Amino acid sequence: MSVRIATVNVNGVRAAFRKGMGDWLNTRGIDILALQEVRASTEDLEELLGPDWNILHDAATAKGRAGVALASRSTAEIHRVSLGADDFDTAGRWLEADYKIGDKILTVVSTYVHSGEVDTPKQVEKFKFLEAMQERLPELAKHTDYALVVGDLNVGHTELDIKNWKGNVKRAGFLPQERAYFDRFMGPAGENVTGPDGSTGTGLGWVDVGREAAGQVPGPYTWWSWRGQAFDTDAGWRIDYHLATPALAALASNYTVDRAESYDTRWSDHTPVVVDYNL
Repeated sequence: MSVRIATVNVNGVRAAFRKGMGDWLNTRGIDILALQEVRASTEDLEELLGPDWNILHDAATAKGRAGVALASRSTAEIHRVSLGADDFDTAGRWLEADYKIGDKILTVVSTYVHSGEVDTPKQVEKFKFLEAMQERLPELAKHTDYALVVGDLNVGHTELDIKNWKGNVKRAGFLPQERAYFDRFMGPAGENVTGPDGSTGTGLGWVDVGREAAGQVPGPYTWWSWRGQAFDTDAGWRIDYHLATPALAALASNYTVDRAESYDTRWSDHTPVVVDYNL
């Protein structure tokens, strides 16, 4: 059975639907849809998506901010929203669900990592979140061989993931310390990994499905600023990911970045990233 999974930061789901998201969704045959920056109520999601979707939604503590959701054609067996220490507010940023696919348990996480800002509390929160992810990923891999973390992770992992990487090495989203977490996430399982900031840690063995599909080439980018000519010149960032356990990554095909045909047909500053998993 092939399961088509899409992730997209909608930058406000109501605005995205006004601009044409529904037309995209109606033609893509998506089975599981992960959303970030929903910025709306569960009732809004139900109205926009319609009765054919089973919806899980974790809203942010602050109304109108963040918010993650999972919508599927089948009902989740169980879902979880906690991440990290009890005093760490991850509301609207981490949502897990288990789906029964044949005789397999497929765990899908929709996540929205903080954007961060150097030398501010926002960056502290971002590092807390990345640290919590580092602790949670091995637990997910133990839970099932078929686990997938998708969403806007707000970090360009390597120089291939940002068009203007040289101008961003001291900015949130491409800091060596941030990228070191990704080196550990995707490093060989159990092996010692040294990050670009000189830190060391143990590789967790997860697979960046997008990089595996594209190879060692620039992009394909998934986010472009609304400002200037970033979209037209493809001066983007690849910050929307499918991170899979090795067993699930081996079943991936048809990795696609659904880039809009033109600036004026965009319905978000991010683009959907779609992958088929032959379970």
